[in-house]
Amino acid sequence: QVQLVESGGGLVQAGGSLRLSCAASGRTYSTYAMGWFRQAPGKEREFVAAIGWSGGDTYYADSVKGRFTISRDNAKNTVHLQMNNLKPGDTAVYYCAADSRGTLLMGRPEYWAQGTQVTVSS
Repeated sequence: QVQLVESGGGLVQAGGSLRLSCAASGRTYSTYAMGWFRQAPGKEREFVAAIGWSGGDTYYADSVKGRFTISRDNAKNTVHLQMNNLKPGDTAVYYCAADSRGTLLMGRPEYWAQGTQVTVSS
């Protein structure tokens, strides 16, 4: 069982930066792939970024490539999403996710965090 707790959301102006963090509990955290998804009002939840258990493999949605960076610290059981050059279109509730079954990139991770609001003003 893995429990996920997010922090770092908030309000920022376009062009600004935010860093989301997700703290995981559970002794097997380091074996899980981790990812971030987001859901804007009236839209379906969408994939943002993912990172493999070792941190060596990263994946990004085309809409955030070059602006967002995912990283993890297995010693601290945390995963981060550094978001730079934010745009109003990035406004959404962001969800951290963890998965050991290989289904995270299909949008079906085992565990979800509660979500944190990110609002980008123009």
